[in-house]
Amino acid sequence: MKVQFAGCGDAFGSGGRFNTCLHVEDGARSFLVDCGASSLVALKKAGIDRGAIDAILLTHFHADHFGGIPFFILDQQLNVKRTRPLLIAGPPGLRDWYARAMALAFPGERTLPFALELREVEIGAAQILAGMQVTPVHVKHDDRAGPCLAYRIESGGKTLCYSGDTEWTDTLIEAARNADLFICECYMFEKLRKSHMTLSVLRQHLPAIGAKRVILTHLSEDMLAHLARVDIECAVDGLAVEI
Repeated sequence: MKVQFAGCGDAFGSGGRFNTCLHVEDGARSFLVDCGASSLVALKKAGIDRGAIDAILLTHFHADHFGGIPFFILDQQLNVKRTRPLLIAGPPGLRDWYARAMALAFPGERTLPFALELREVEIGAAQILAGMQVTPVHVKHDDRAGPCLAYRIESGGKTLCYSGDTEWTDTLIEAARNADLFICECYMFEKLRKSHMTLSVLRQHLPAIGAKRVILTHLSEDMLAHLARVDIECAVDGLAVEI
């Protein structure tokens, strides 16, 4: 399984980074986890084959995680000339959020030349999405843009967990337990911030999680200013890792 951080930034582009967008390749499968507003630019810069993407998993409906969807869809229609099906999966409410986002970004009726499936996931239950076992877990962020989710993704004997945006919640222990790779948003260094992770808190729980590798993402200016004191691997745009 190969994971590339097409974008690892926060909502404000701290450090000049693109909004959140993870690209995962697992054998013949290619999918995204989140697709923030700048993600089409990020995917092009990273040289990722946009037409090969089978699915997009969305953690919640804030624009830095979801806002790139209209641009991605229009690009698939007009530039990629996609004909193969595409799955977009996300929290309950996905269908309404998708309709509103498309109407706002590109008004008018649109007939797509490919089959688009919008699937609202069952929270807390393992389910098959794009041929992988995916378990969505409710986390603590901002349910006005949710329910907000973390994902545990299992395929080919490997486990990837992505926290989504969240302050600490014990649900992350099971979601990320013994994962080959745990990608965790980490917005603050020491100060507590409602709805977001703080490194000093996360450190206390990593032994219980027992992930083989941890990479921090979604770093604020506060985290970036303290990187010299951060002893856990941090993402940068374009970083690619194998698990």
